[in-house]
Amino acid sequence: MYTSWIFSKKPDLSMGLNGILAGLVGITAGADLMGLHSALLIGVIAGVLVYFAVVFFDRIRVDDPVGTISVHLVCGIWGTLAVGFFGSKAGLGQLIIQIIGIVSYDVACAVAAFVFFGIIKAVMGLRVSEEEEVEGLDQGEHGMPAYGEFVSTSSVR
Repeated sequence: MYTSWIFSKKPDLSMGLNGILAGLVGITAGADLMGLHSALLIGVIAGVLVYFAVVFFDRIRVDDPVGTISVHLVCGIWGTLAVGFFGSKAGLGQLIIQIIGIVSYDVACAVAAFVFFGIIKAVMGLRVSEEEEVEGLDQGEHGMPAYGEFVSTSSVR
């Protein structure tokens, strides 16, 4: 939240909450290999990094309204690399192992996503209609707006 306050001139609660999650994600990979000070540093760096990742993905128009990619992908990669920098087995060898792990997961996830989303697209499609997208999936899927107080009464059925 402080990073948001400094760079966007306003404290943003959602950024603060994402920062907390980012710190937890960042330390998860090496939680058993870190001391207290390293864990705090990794968490703080992840909390700052998530702000810039959200801004970046918004700028390149990636549809990620809650910052999931920023929190889990970006800060997960940071935390995995941090094991090679700060862990009890830190060093160049450990950093190379961490990079190999990141690339391996990246390839495995990309292949699995391509297969699974290809099957889903062929069977039932991946997109909703433009009308349902504009109206909101909460309305289309559940028959009610998720945030009723922010919707004009003329758009509520």
